[in-house]
Amino acid sequence: MNGTAESAPVRVLVVEDNDDQRALLEAILGRAGCEVHGVATAEEAIEDLASTPPELAIVDLLLPGIDGWALARRIRDGQPSCPVAVASVLDERRFPEGAFGLPKPFTRDQVLSVLKRAVPRWEGRRR
Repeated sequence: MNGTAESAPVRVLVVEDNDDQRALLEAILGRAGCEVHGVATAEEAIEDLASTPPELAIVDLLLPGIDGWALARRIRDGQPSCPVAVASVLDERRFPEGAFGLPKPFTRDQVLSVLKRAVPRWEGRRR
């Protein structure tokens, strides 16, 4: 089964304009065996989505330019099989409907819990 989609690392797109928060998510997910691509803006995310669709997108809501709500809608419309998790300081009641919640400040365990729920095949790849 080597080289199949099931054995490939889970690809996660992180969209976070805060460098420290983005680096933290990249580190947690990278250590969990994921292939992580972090970007600072929704515009960069849209380019990334066109080239290599992720299996999970983690999106901050308060982004410069196109905000996280609009990006989450765009992901749901264009990549309906890609779950969206929202990492935000805002009240969870403001998160887009159907998104996994990752309230800031988040812990490693919370990030991994979202990963496990959003991409069930990851659990089998866990190191």
